Amino acid sequence: MPQVKIIAKNFMDMVASLPAIKLDLLYRNQFICEAILRSLPPLAKKYVLQMLYIDIPITSKSLQEWLLADGSSKHKVAIDRLIQLRVFEVIDRKKETTYKLNSTFQTNLRKHMISGGILPREPMPQSVTARLPTSEELDAYAHEQWECFLLQLTSSGQAEKSTSFSDSMMRIFQRGLLRQRDKEAPRLTESGFQFLLMDTNAQLWYIIREYISNSEEQGVDQADLIAFLLELSFHTPGEAYSLDTLTDDQTTMIKDLADLGLVELQKGRKESWFIPTKLATNLSVSLTDSSSRKQGFVVVETNFRMYAYSSSKLHCEILRLFARVEYQLPNLIVGAITKESLYNAFENGITAEQIVTFLQQNAHPRVAEKLPSVPENVTDQIRLWETDLNRVEMTPAHFYDEFPSRDVFEAASDFARMHNGLLWEDAKKMRMVVKAEIHMLMREHLRGQNK
Repeated sequence: MPQVKIIAKNFMDMVASLPAIKLDLLYRNQFICEAILRSLPPLAKKYVLQMLYIDIPITSKSLQEWLLADGSSKHKVAIDRLIQLRVFEVIDRKKETTYKLNSTFQTNLRKHMISGGILPREPMPQSVTARLPTSEELDAYAHEQWECFLLQLTSSGQAEKSTSFSDSMMRIFQRGLLRQRDKEAPRLTESGFQFLLMDTNAQLWYIIREYISNSEEQGVDQADLIAFLLELSFHTPGEAYSLDTLTDDQTTMIKDLADLGLVELQKGRKESWFIPTKLATNLSVSLTDSSSRKQGFVVVETNFRMYAYSSSKLHCEILRLFARVEYQLPNLIVGAITKESLYNAFENGITAEQIVTFLQQNAHPRVAEKLPSVPENVTDQIRLWETDLNRVEMTPAHFYDEFPSRDVFEAASDFARMHNGLLWEDAKKMRMVVKAEIHMLMREHLRGQNK
């Protein structure tokens, strides 16, 4: 069987990238088995559920008999995913490949399907926590925390309240989104500019992925953190859970997650607790799930005028990345997309496609129903202005002249052409320009010609 290449794009891709031993340890937790099952493509779920009580290997031919006539492409995607996550164990035989469910995964999923699972912690009684925030208050808290987090990233100094982020969070900033030189304020990198134009779910996953990678460098096991995050997605939003039920590493992580708005921390007279928000319970949701996308707010007109119906300072800062903001009213940001503002965005590493995608994903409901939601003349012009900057391609090169004879020049020209390194030549004046990558080869060739 060919090896399936793993590229970490969302939560389950990072789970799939874990070593086989750690994956088997994760599958001892019934809730993680359910989270894995939920994340699978529909056809992969069908295979798992049909094989759940089959203890013998199933041949590849037998699996294909469960397919509809047009399901061959979906079959390959399902099989690849199950192998990546080690849910399927591949048994190669001389005649035919067979598949068997991972025994640890199979045993614990059976138990969960029959009796249900019990979380490591139960919600705290209301007699201890008194009044808990309503669903609306919790959503507002999560939104405010996330906005504060992103405003900190833009270095705008406009966060509505002072936020002291943990060292773990600041390391993630410095890791790829911000750069800081001696005695200078932190500045966004190209990745940082691109990050701000992502949708919230993609941003959240990026931060979590970097957080997990960073924690491993601090000596914390990746598998333990992933297991805790998957467990967290099964907690009930708005319920209070005692901090005393957490390990030291989990307590540190909960405090970091509170910076992002995934949980709210509260303290009583004797006990402390955390309250998961919807951001935490959606952690294992696919990035392509459109149900988690927020309502749009941007209207772009054919004359490149832009109106953003928002009171958010963060939205204003994001729009400044590629547009000229002219003025801001209490619930309206007015601006324009100009050649100069776009050139500034392109120089910062933002692409035309990212800008167009952002405008389309955040289109106001009144225009989102139209096709296209952003006028075609605007999107076409954004792409054309980007190509203006890409007309000249910079290639490191070396210039050669003063050849001793025409024979040496022609031999050198043929040598450069043979190595696909000749960029320009003037046969009359015996001059040429070759790629820098073949400069050393050219030197050796010319030395040989001079002997």
